[in-house]
Amino acid sequence: MQSLTTLAALLLASVLLVPLFKRAGLGTVLGYLAVGVIIGPFGAKLVRDPDNLLHTAELGVVLLLFVIGLELKPSRLWALRRSVFGLGALQLFGVAAALAGAGRYLGLSWPAATVVGIILALSSTAFVLPTLAERRELSTRHGREAFAILLFQDLSVIPLLALIPLFGTGRPTALTHPAVGLGLLAVVAVIGRPTLDMLFRHVARVNSREMFTAAALATVLGLALLMQAGGLSMSLGAFVAGVLLADSEFRHELEAAIAPFQGLLLGLFFMAVGMSTNLDLLVKFPGQIAQLTAGLIVVKGVVLFVLRRLLGGATGDARLLALALAQGGEFAFVLFDAAQSFRVLGEVQADKLTLVVAMSMAVSPLLLMFGDWLARSAKKNEPPRAFDEMPEDGSEVVIAGFGRVGQIVGRLLLARGISFTALDSDAGQVDTVRRFGLKVFYGDAAHLDLLHAAQIGQAKVFVLAIDDVEASLRTAELVRKHFPHVQIVARARNRFHASRLMDLGIERQIREALPSSLEMAKWTLELLNEPPALAEQMVNRFARHDAEVLARQQAIGHDEHKLIQSSLEAREELAQVLEEARVAFTRKGRGAAS
Repeated sequence: MQSLTTLAALLLASVLLVPLFKRAGLGTVLGYLAVGVIIGPFGAKLVRDPDNLLHTAELGVVLLLFVIGLELKPSRLWALRRSVFGLGALQLFGVAAALAGAGRYLGLSWPAATVVGIILALSSTAFVLPTLAERRELSTRHGREAFAILLFQDLSVIPLLALIPLFGTGRPTALTHPAVGLGLLAVVAVIGRPTLDMLFRHVARVNSREMFTAAALATVLGLALLMQAGGLSMSLGAFVAGVLLADSEFRHELEAAIAPFQGLLLGLFFMAVGMSTNLDLLVKFPGQIAQLTAGLIVVKGVVLFVLRRLLGGATGDARLLALALAQGGEFAFVLFDAAQSFRVLGEVQADKLTLVVAMSMAVSPLLLMFGDWLARSAKKNEPPRAFDEMPEDGSEVVIAGFGRVGQIVGRLLLARGISFTALDSDAGQVDTVRRFGLKVFYGDAAHLDLLHAAQIGQAKVFVLAIDDVEASLRTAELVRKHFPHVQIVARARNRFHASRLMDLGIERQIREALPSSLEMAKWTLELLNEPPALAEQMVNRFARHDAEVLARQQAIGHDEHKLIQSSLEAREELAQVLEEARVAFTRKGRGAAS
């Protein structure tokens, strides 16, 4: 009953608090840590002995490493080899060297300082990648580099777990000799793939999702326990299992089967870490903990910033990368526990460093906010980039907005030998497109003087492909007012945008997702055994009806009540139109047969 009460308290607290932390931009990891602190022995004391829970929850880290192994297809790793093994290795060893030197200065022995330096050089994959994804920065330069560095760090956890016992003073048993573990690893690498393939093919024949999930968990836990028996870590066994199955046809199904257990147990692991965090140390040594936390962040941030700048990175990218990776990582909790077990570190030292890592993760969101403020300040202080000088000769076509839509129009025109003048207000986009050999000018088409400079008066067609709705409407209004003879072909983001363009008298406009959506609908109908000719007719009828409804609703767009009523009526009309199309098609088919 006590264990059920504890589980209920954990689940309730995490459901209440973790979403709040995520919504506040602080990340789910910090939310789980806070839950652990609140209900642990240093908080409400609902859990008084977190050690047992921590050992169970370490399965979350084991499953995380299995998923990481599944993602490491050899082809993908080879494509990222320069960033991963170049920048990743430079960051890890450069930061580890600086932190090891600091540890030695603070009185640690060289073995302990080396281990501490490498562990603290690791950053939080579980915090950084989801945070960058939420900020839509994974595709940016610093986002891609952060991913590569974190991937190398995750890979380095495996050998580090195997090497920690060599730095310690604990007595090795017969099974913990390194040669035994390495020999076992070699055997698993040779026979593991065909054995696992045979196992999962056998399970797949049963066609039972539960059995497949059971087989996946048995594989992970079996190899984890086998590696542990060989003197290596359970995490290493799980990672090896993932790598062996990375190219398997069952990879995606395995990931889907493991994901719920991995997420739940990883959350439980962070809660257990929060419970185990010795807050008494923060009360006894507040200054020391604060100084160590600040020192960790400063050393990691400065070293990574300097290394990235030495490799030729831009100041802004290097700064964002350094701030994103300045915290400690979740694997530090496992590694410090291992270091304490093998007597590399004392109990108080390990507890202090674990608390420092947790504190560094707690301030990580603030570091990213600070980075955003620095970026805004730097951009504000920079003189605005002058618009490009426009070509002397005018073109038949002017394209405003050279993103996804504008580029497709431009490529088709180029293929037909038709010249055009392309404008885009995003300087980064202009520089990127130019590297691919396409001619585009930096400038904001919503400025009348720029439209004159682009000699739009000599053009026959103005292609309005600007992504931002308000900027698109301002540009359309300017062109209609000052260059009424120029035909406008416009891209609309949605129905509202299309309606506003129609208000300006622009009839040649199309919602960007409409053609692809109609094509997908046609394919869907065909896959549901509708005759292709009937599916084509239905889609065409839908498109005509939708255009008629949009024209009717243009006049009442300001009245939400009337708009809702009109939409309900249009839905009934559409059903009748499509049914008429079906009846007409059926009669035609019968007539042809007779």
